[in-house]
Amino acid sequence: MRVSAKKLNGYPLFLRPFFWNQRRKYGDVLQPALLWARTPRLFAAVAILFGVLDRKSSPLSPVLRSLVTVRVSQINWCRFCVDLNSAVLAKRAGSTEKVEQLVGWEGSAVFDDKEKAVLEYTDAITYSDRQVSDEMLARLRTFFDEDAIVELTGLIAFQNLSSKFNSALDVPSQGFCQVPDAPVHNR
Repeated sequence: MRVSAKKLNGYPLFLRPFFWNQRRKYGDVLQPALLWARTPRLFAAVAILFGVLDRKSSPLSPVLRSLVTVRVSQINWCRFCVDLNSAVLAKRAGSTEKVEQLVGWEGSAVFDDKEKAVLEYTDAITYSDRQVSDEMLARLRTFFDEDAIVELTGLIAFQNLSSKFNSALDVPSQGFCQVPDAPVHNR
């Protein structure tokens, strides 16, 4: 990593429940959390935003949310994000099939029309040389209302923030999922 994490006792007490919860949920404290927590209020804001986007009552299914987070992570070359988000996707989907097919999603029969519309939108937002088109939004509207489209857009934007942060600081994977070492761009 390009910036070091502090020792756990070097963080404010109000952040320790977040770290405890990560250890309970993932078996370890997440390295990006330790980096974000170097600025405690920033960490808290990011954690709250993630919680809002990944809540049970989201109009986006858990599998769909995970497809988005893995795809954005692949495009942004975030080894940590691909690792963790792939493990979550495999758990939510009940297999690794979607994880394994995600790089070539356009030609894969594993993804349904709804998932392909979401992945097309995800790619258009994440790749800087692409644009969202009216036709793309029309395809999304066959599956989602406007509130859900706003939430989907927020999730894609959040994952771009997270994966670009981790990629810039060279946060390594933590061994959550067996995936290729280097994410593959798909242009």
